[in-house]
Amino acid sequence: MTVDEFMIGQLYSVAEMSKNETGGGDGVEILMNEPFTSIVNQPNPPLLNGDPLYTKGQYTHKCYHLSQKVPGVVRALAPSSALIFNEYAWNAYPYCRTVITNNFMESFNVTVESLHSPDITLENVILQFFPFTLSASQAHRLSPAELKGREVVTIDIGSPEQCEAGNTPEDNPTIFRSVKTGRGPLCPSWWTKGYSGQMMCAYKLVRCECRIPLLQGRLESMIQKQERRLFANFHRQVFCWIDRWIGMTIEDIRNLEEQTRLELEEVSDSILIVSVCCNQSVFTCELRVPLRFSVPPICVIVVLQQDSCISACLTKHVRFVRTTVSAI
Repeated sequence: MTVDEFMIGQLYSVAEMSKNETGGGDGVEILMNEPFTSIVNQPNPPLLNGDPLYTKGQYTHKCYHLSQKVPGVVRALAPSSALIFNEYAWNAYPYCRTVITNNFMESFNVTVESLHSPDITLENVILQFFPFTLSASQAHRLSPAELKGREVVTIDIGSPEQCEAGNTPEDNPTIFRSVKTGRGPLCPSWWTKGYSGQMMCAYKLVRCECRIPLLQGRLESMIQKQERRLFANFHRQVFCWIDRWIGMTIEDIRNLEEQTRLELEEVSDSILIVSVCCNQSVFTCELRVPLRFSVPPICVIVVLQQDSCISACLTKHVRFVRTTVSAI
């Protein structure tokens, strides 16, 4: 897969996975998706030590709502803001920086820097251990101190041990074969077994900080392991969806992203259904609550006047929400 192909595949897969993960009050909310320059929506610090090649691109701000993805006891004990994560991304492809923060824990921060390189294989002896031409020390221009504390992990999407592969070609690179490109299936260490085509390698640098007394080391280690799992599963899906996105243009992708944003706004609303009686008539009130309010389906006061439901007050947040009323 070429670097240019992966750019389209990555953006397509992000949009599709956002839709798949959203619903029932959980999921992804796209708050901003617009260009960035050295003046507008600029990252701080500048990307890749201020390299002039990466001073413009696409900026996104997304909000991840995870209340339904944690055990009930966690939902009961944790404040609602602890289950909301913000993702800020500056995509100056082939370089991208993603920063994840938490609304409740100010000390929580995960930064992922990605550089996508059109690598070719080296001599066979080196190939077995690190198969790519761009060395890990060069990719992110780390200082000697940073290199000393860094761990290098090679992620192979053709290895069942590294992926949560399913049993269908839709999500398993080891059995998928592309109809449009003829690529696949993949086997472990596929690049060492006679492959001579173009190849893209994503060099990712993950920094995490979670300054919680007594738990910091354990939590940061858990986050690093989770990131490896996410990288493996995401890139596996990009490969298996190639017949969906191959041939798309960046204009197609921007249209898809806007369509996805609108769809997410629709499905991510929490819908509360309240039946009320007034003058021997029964009305059903559907209250659509935007996901960002994080309103639980309780404490709804319905105010009636002249057989009509005119307003609803969500007491926890003191917000008024428009309602639609239909007789049943």
